[in-house]
Amino acid sequence: MSKIDKISPSDATTWQTFKRLMSYAKPYKLGFIAAIVGMLGYAGVDTLFFSQLQPLIDDGLTGANPNFMKWAPLFVIGCFIVRGICHFVGNYCLAWVGNHVVADLRQKLFEHIMTLPVAYHDKESTGTLISKLTFDTEQVLQATSKALLTLVQQGAFVIGLLIVMFVKSWELSAIFLLITPIIAVIVTYVSKRFRKVSRNIQNAMGKVTSAAEQTFNAHKVVLTFDGQQREFDRFDGINKHNRQQRMKLVATKSASVPLIQIIASFALAFVLYVANLDSMKETLSPGVFITVVTCMTMLLRPLKMLTTVNSEFQNGMAACVSIFTVLDEDKEKDKGTVSLEKAEGYIAFEDVNFSYKNDDDYALKNISFMAKPGETVAFVGRSGSGKSTASSLLLRFYDATSGRVLIDGEEVSQYKLKDLRKQFAYVSQQVVLFNDTLAKNIAYGKPDATDAEILEAAKNAHVYEFAEKMEHGLNTNIGENGALLSGGQRQRVAIARALLCDSPFLILDEATSALDTESERHIQDALQLLQQNRTCIVIAHRLSTIESADNIVVMESGEIIEQGDHATLIEKDGAYAQLNRFQFGQH
Repeated sequence: MSKIDKISPSDATTWQTFKRLMSYAKPYKLGFIAAIVGMLGYAGVDTLFFSQLQPLIDDGLTGANPNFMKWAPLFVIGCFIVRGICHFVGNYCLAWVGNHVVADLRQKLFEHIMTLPVAYHDKESTGTLISKLTFDTEQVLQATSKALLTLVQQGAFVIGLLIVMFVKSWELSAIFLLITPIIAVIVTYVSKRFRKVSRNIQNAMGKVTSAAEQTFNAHKVVLTFDGQQREFDRFDGINKHNRQQRMKLVATKSASVPLIQIIASFALAFVLYVANLDSMKETLSPGVFITVVTCMTMLLRPLKMLTTVNSEFQNGMAACVSIFTVLDEDKEKDKGTVSLEKAEGYIAFEDVNFSYKNDDDYALKNISFMAKPGETVAFVGRSGSGKSTASSLLLRFYDATSGRVLIDGEEVSQYKLKDLRKQFAYVSQQVVLFNDTLAKNIAYGKPDATDAEILEAAKNAHVYEFAEKMEHGLNTNIGENGALLSGGQRQRVAIARALLCDSPFLILDEATSALDTESERHIQDALQLLQQNRTCIVIAHRLSTIESADNIVVMESGEIIEQGDHATLIEKDGAYAQLNRFQFGQH
């Protein structure tokens, strides 16, 4: 890791942030070099053009050098042809490099976000991450293309004009040096201000995206509970904050440009005053005077552009900080060294404790149970009792705070993560489907599945019953998150996906909660076949789905209060029996 990478992105200077960004341009350095040559060539031609003002006036127009005027038209045409070529090369090559850099950065950011631990995704809103992936990367594109183009091209033009001025008359040009420190102070202050406000804009845009996404996803809930006005007001507050931050940026930009130009005008006025002194009149030719005054006048525009583009550049640097902060987050740690081709099916929890915040507030306390190959362990209890958390520890979405979670007698932390997770088919209560065909969604866990295997899984999960009525059958696109399907149908697609995986372990996290009675009966038939060769973890509110389980674990506030099979727990007449009587209306 380089020295730059060790610095926290928020503590890095603009130059350090820019240097890190430019490291992504290394594969495209030839294009970058061509862009620099084009930009410098463009500025060089303009500088050359203005350097010829003095001989044009003193030699050409006065007739002192007749040949000068003969070649002047060709010189003008040649300059503009070269200038045009340089302009195209500079713009195109820089845009080519910039788009490649941003595409690579966006791809790396997307891949990195997907490798971050579940705990990170728990605390970061999806909207904020999407904003970083879209809005922030676009700001970086502005910094690497338009802003950099102006900084290099206009910066080189300013330097060129100053050189011409000092070559023609260092006495008059030296006046410009008097205002340089003042301009430097203003630009430094403005840059810091741009950076700070730009960072606030990044955060504000993240909140806008997050608020919109949350409200759109909960559209039906908002309508049902008449929450539209509340959401309007909430979004209006966030939107106003975003507008205020943007106006601060505009105010800084709008004030800095005329301020610098006013200061430059004082220098120009002083030049006119000095040029009128008798001592200067004797040594100053008309051509030199016109050249210096013209160059000083021409300096006003690039100075304006450099000050204006500085805001875009600082926007890009603030966006880089936002992106690099995510990229510097530690990936999910995989310390496992043990390979696992296919597990036998043993599961054991030994005095497992777990806390989300690694404090004394445990979500799981002293959890101990075991399951042999082919057995079904069911977890029942109120919401928030820790049922789903136990399954998350098996998949190593989280690591146990203390105690041991074992598969085939080996702690899950010892297995390689990919190998471990391949052993599980997982169906959660929140079904996730992709904007693709039914067949592709069923085969998501096994992309190389044959059509026959997909069809068999669809039939076993009773997906084919409604799929065959669709226009394209299993090849029907079901929309974003299965929008064209009912809740029960979506759940059956998810179960078909789990059936096709053919994994040693099956986790059903309230997987039958959205099914109607008929569908549930069909699924239970399919699951009985599935459970013959698999160890199953079933998390359920409805006790009718787990009566045949080999071990029923009853949880309360993260603790096991009783466990055993259905008959044993009914006979014990404890919490499970009471829950059973409540669900089935027995007194």
